[in-house]
This record gives sequence, structure tokens and C-alpha cells, in this order.
Amino acid sequence: VGPLEKGGVKIGITDYAQDSLSDVVFIELPSKGETFNEGEVMAVAESVKAASDIYAPISGKVVEINEKLEEVPELVNESPYGSGWMVLMEPSDDMSSLISAGSYKDSID
Repeated sequence: VGPLEKGGVKIGITDYAQDSLSDVVFIELPSKGETFNEGEVMAVAESVKAASDIYAPISGKVVEINEKLEEVPELVNESPYGSGWMVLMEPSDDMSSLISAGSYKDSID
């Protein structure tokens, strides 16, 4: 998760999550314009190990999806904080609960 200059937030999974999933083979993304509340399932990542629900870390509206993942789902494994992002959301409320990748890593170590 990362805030952008225009107030949107790029959302994906952490490096830890992609490593736990192993090789991602399919991503089911929401449609542009869909809205989610924090904690709702917004996507599904399927790997050679399992299918895992991806939960919305914030409430908001999907304003863009990463269409590259339809053809190259392994981008989630190769670059979870870069080209492997899943959706761009326009937040509808406070984002103070979001943490950086570094803070997340510290919390699981």
C-alpha cells in the first residue's frame, strides 16, 4: 500500500505475502468503480499452493486496476511494491491505519 500525490492509494500485497503464496498464477481483480469497506475481500490471488483472499486495507473506490496482471500475474511475485500493484483506490476515509512496508516487516520479524 502506498499513497500517491493525487490522493489515491496503490494497493497490492506485501513481499512476505507473495513469498508465502509462492508462484502466483492468476489474480482476480475487482472492477473499476467498485467500492469496498476496509476489511472486505476485494481480490483473490491464486498460486500453485492456494487461493488467497486479498482484503481492502482502506475504504474507498477502485479508480484503476493493474491490467498487466491479467497477462502477467507473476508480477506480484517479482515486484510486489512496484509493477505488481493490484488496484488504485480513492480513499473515502482516514488512512492513519496504513503502515509502510518497512514497518510491516518489522512487525512480523
